[in-house]
Amino acid sequence: MSTPTIPDQSGRTAVITGGNSGLGLETARALAGAGAHVVLAVRDTTKGEAAAARLSGSVEVRELDLADLASVRAFADAWDRPLDLLVNNAGIMMVAQGRTADGFERQIGTNHLGHFALTNLLLPQVTGRVVTVSSSLHNGPQVSLDDLDLTRGYKPTRAYQQSKLANLLFTSELQRRLTAAGSPVLAMAAHPGYSATNLQSHHANPLMNKLMWVANKVVATSAEFGARPTVHAAVADLPGDTYVGPGGFQGVRGAPAPVGRSQQARDADVARRLWEISEERTGVTWPL
Repeated sequence: MSTPTIPDQSGRTAVITGGNSGLGLETARALAGAGAHVVLAVRDTTKGEAAAARLSGSVEVRELDLADLASVRAFADAWDRPLDLLVNNAGIMMVAQGRTADGFERQIGTNHLGHFALTNLLLPQVTGRVVTVSSSLHNGPQVSLDDLDLTRGYKPTRAYQQSKLANLLFTSELQRRLTAAGSPVLAMAAHPGYSATNLQSHHANPLMNKLMWVANKVVATSAEFGARPTVHAAVADLPGDTYVGPGGFQGVRGAPAPVGRSQQARDADVARRLWEISEERTGVTWPL
């Protein structure tokens, strides 16, 4: 399958979290190649600069650690121009139990709360879209609103599933608030299907790392292919709160297309409550 043509992005600025590897790097490659100025927001700027050197077009690197709200605030405070596109791409997957700098369970803290804070802090300057990368693995139990940190029983897979479900609930509530505020900004979500990246190499269980290594070789698509839904969500003519993924067999292959989400991800009451809890946890509130 040939790489889809992307409309001219000249004059647009995009921030991509975790843009130095995997899906983020391929999203950056596509957008910069189409003329956008791309900012790689990365935890390790040395790796970020190495990645930027491999890209064509206008690219810069800025430091951002989503597991540290002080870093998130510093990034947002330093942002001084309109932002056409924010891609909330960075994430960790099924890691051993741990805490962020602010005491959050690592997966909900990095994948959801860090992006929640970043989005709201940057939102007054966003002019186009916010695209948040979720996962088909979001399908499962509802988020634990009374125990986001899973203190009553941590399991790496459950923590990841909860964080990816939170991404979709966040997107829906963000779009609801944007619409109510009369903002033209769109909130979108995307998932890559099953794509071979280094995300799958940090499971808390070494056996699962070996199994995912095999799956990466046999089942997974490339990172470039996995980034296509994110790029599509960023540039295609779609309504707000669209969830984009591979439109083919089992949501793993095929061209990017709007896809369904779980019943839990469609619960507007939970989405609103999660937003309120996220404001309480991060100290970052709705800015519009």
